[in-house]
Amino acid sequence: MALHAKPLQLNTADAGFEAAFAARLHWSADTDAAIEQRVADILADVQKRGDAAVLEYTQRFDGLQAPDVKALEITQAELKAALDSLPAAQREALQAAAARVRKYHEAQKKASGESWSYRDEDGTLLGQKVTPLDRVGIYVPGGKAAYPSSVLMNAIPAHVAGVQDIIMVVPTPVRGSVATGGSGEAAVSSRGERNELVLAAAYVAGVTRAFTVGGAQAVGALAYGTATIPKVDKITGPGNAYVASAKKRVFGTVGIDMIAGPSEILVLADGSTPAEWVAMDLFSQAEHDELAQSILLCPDAAYIAEVQAAIDRLLPTMPRRKIIAKSLNDRGALILTRSMEEACAISNRIAPEHLEVSSSEPHRWEPLLRHAGAIFLGAFTSESLGDYCAGPNHVLPTSGTARFSSPLGVYDFQKRSSLIEVSEAGAQPLGRIAAELAYGEGLQAHARAAELRLNPVPPMREPT
Repeated sequence: MALHAKPLQLNTADAGFEAAFAARLHWSADTDAAIEQRVADILADVQKRGDAAVLEYTQRFDGLQAPDVKALEITQAELKAALDSLPAAQREALQAAAARVRKYHEAQKKASGESWSYRDEDGTLLGQKVTPLDRVGIYVPGGKAAYPSSVLMNAIPAHVAGVQDIIMVVPTPVRGSVATGGSGEAAVSSRGERNELVLAAAYVAGVTRAFTVGGAQAVGALAYGTATIPKVDKITGPGNAYVASAKKRVFGTVGIDMIAGPSEILVLADGSTPAEWVAMDLFSQAEHDELAQSILLCPDAAYIAEVQAAIDRLLPTMPRRKIIAKSLNDRGALILTRSMEEACAISNRIAPEHLEVSSSEPHRWEPLLRHAGAIFLGAFTSESLGDYCAGPNHVLPTSGTARFSSPLGVYDFQKRSSLIEVSEAGAQPLGRIAAELAYGEGLQAHARAAELRLNPVPPMREPT
């Protein structure tokens, strides 16, 4: 039986558009109750038993047999050996991508990640001190797929920010073992499936230490610390449902980047881009998994028909065509709009993770676009370039959260402290303002602390 991909076709002029549009966008971030309970149990066990629990779950879920957690650490020599072992073309591509990502984040740090201060006319100094986090953990998915690009996008901005310790955890399940964080017993081996490109990326990106641990137990180890795996200040990086649930539960003990939903792409097209290009761009997200969402907004009905025809021609050539077809059939949409202006307005309602402006005049429409994780301007700017090597971070807000959140960046690995140095002259007007407001709140000690510094003041004592 032939495989077909028929994204839902909608027309904004139709009476039933709003209801159909809302139904197509719907996605719930709620996690299965059984997963939530299992994750809660794993985290509690890791917090209580530390290394012993991590070792037990790593053997049970990933099939790795090790005498202790220390044996699960990947040394810097192994990371470098992985880089050296890559074919020359692959090694050069990895290093070129890393250089571009680093250059972008260095510019980002200069623009938004530096300390600053100024002085009032009376000599009072006000400012902001920006300092890096001490230690962060990055989770890198393993098992079904390997993501060296995820290593670069998480570790490089942390390194640029000045983080001294970057701890990577990556599951390396034995072939045929159960999924990391799942239930049941796995086949046991002393070494799992390591991806050399992931290890090489860790070396290039400046990862300090790496462990072949995954799932909720890895998140717990990073959040609480064990005898071997150090406690971190923040955990970043994507993972499966167990990892997402664990990150939610440890938030507050540590910081996290975000809880990511399925991958998304929204293409705004004016009909000037070859239809095959747009069809493949829709495929590029649909091939991630069945829940990924690919949407086209276009005011040209004939062009939408061309894109559907391109989907029909290209789908049989795709190795992951079954995943692509299910994603497009269940969550994809080709939407006919009244105009490009309306397409931009709908895009802002969706607030997509990836937004391609596939137009001959992308800069005409860009000012109308307010909410998106990343905006790709022009026909030659495929989203896949952003995934790997353009430079900006590919860790982006999903599920409409681009309305209030931003891509992962240097700023996620920094914290800001306010600087306040009030001069004697400045303490006079500020003290009166503060005292008045403090008395109004009924906080007399606050008021008196400010008033004690009003003129005349006692002479300052010499420090001992």
